[in-house]
Amino acid sequence: MPNLENADTRAPVSSPSVPTWDFLETTLVVLIADGVFTLTAQLALTYVLSMHGTRALSPAEFRALWMEGRWQGAGITVAALPTIAVLWIAVRMTGRGFAEYLALNWPTRREALRAFGIMALVVLGEGFIANFIGARGYVANSDLVVGGPGGLFILLIGFCIAGPIVEEFVVRGFMFRGWSQSFLGPIGAILLTSAVWAMDHTQYGWFGRLEVFGSGLALGYFRWRSDSTWLSVMVHSALNTFVLFSIGPYV
Repeated sequence: MPNLENADTRAPVSSPSVPTWDFLETTLVVLIADGVFTLTAQLALTYVLSMHGTRALSPAEFRALWMEGRWQGAGITVAALPTIAVLWIAVRMTGRGFAEYLALNWPTRREALRAFGIMALVVLGEGFIANFIGARGYVANSDLVVGGPGGLFILLIGFCIAGPIVEEFVVRGFMFRGWSQSFLGPIGAILLTSAVWAMDHTQYGWFGRLEVFGSGLALGYFRWRSDSTWLSVMVHSALNTFVLFSIGPYV
């Protein structure tokens, strides 16, 4: 009888014996989740503004207001739970556990230290290239207005906690699970999820999106090698915290 005491009980990334959403099905669920996130955040912001007697805003005015950190942080936080609920429903439809499907396993200390070290090198490398070619990346490209300490705190919650959780659950959790077990394989899934994630960051210029793509490659690698989406959440949260305090001061 084999000794299971020290066996790794975490499920492998690819296991064809258990039901998994295929490539197109995964894409559809992600699109639904993204729509729920956008709609919920917009409804939440519209409700708060209506409570203050603000008139209906045009799409351009709404996007401008969204760039105010306090509203963006609040919108992200409110929209996170309904978005994750979409993933939960989709996972339960397969008959599998939510934590197992999204690889919500706790990383080892060695995995965490290695991941933080690699991401630090990625950020340093991106910063060096940005300075060398004179490009504006995501660290230097911000017009966020927080409206005081309270607004900064709300932005911190949304940008550094709720945002990384919901993005990693969707991208490196659900999307990677389905795409890595499709014709793409793990490497193809890392590349495509990183590209989609970068394209979704429309607030940045071309170099900022390249930086996001590079960070996505690292996060996808961490998710694949450790089988831990929590590890990518932790590194993503640390990265956003670094960015948040690098693009100040705020008004």
